[in-house]
Amino acid sequence: MVSLTLSGIYVVICLLLLLVVLLQQGKGGDIAAAFGGSGSQAAFGARAGATILTRATTVLGALFMVGAMVLAIIGQRGPGSVLSGVEGPAPVAVEESAPAEAETTEEPAETP
Repeated sequence: MVSLTLSGIYVVICLLLLLVVLLQQGKGGDIAAAFGGSGSQAAFGARAGATILTRATTVLGALFMVGAMVLAIIGQRGPGSVLSGVEGPAPVAVEESAPAEAETTEEPAETP
C-alpha cells in the first residue's frame, strides 16, 4: 500500500516538473538569436535572476531523483518476479516400460 501511495505522489511530481519546465521561457529564443543577433557576449546568454519557476524546477528535479531511488529500493524488496508466488502445473509422471521383445516370425530350422 505504501508503494502505491509513493507511486501516486511520484506521478504528481513528474507532471508538475513537466508543467514547470514547459512554462519557462527559453534563453535566447527570439528571432534575433536565430540569425546570430544575440545582444549578450556570454557563452550561454545573459544571466537572469532566479525566478520562482527556476526554483520550483530545482526542487521538483531533486524530488524526482529522490523519488526514483526510493521506488527502486522499495521495488527490490518485493517479489522477484510476477510469477514467483504462482505454482506451476503438476509434473506429469512418465511410466517407463521395458522395451517390447521383437517377435520373430521365422520358424527354427530343423536339424537332420
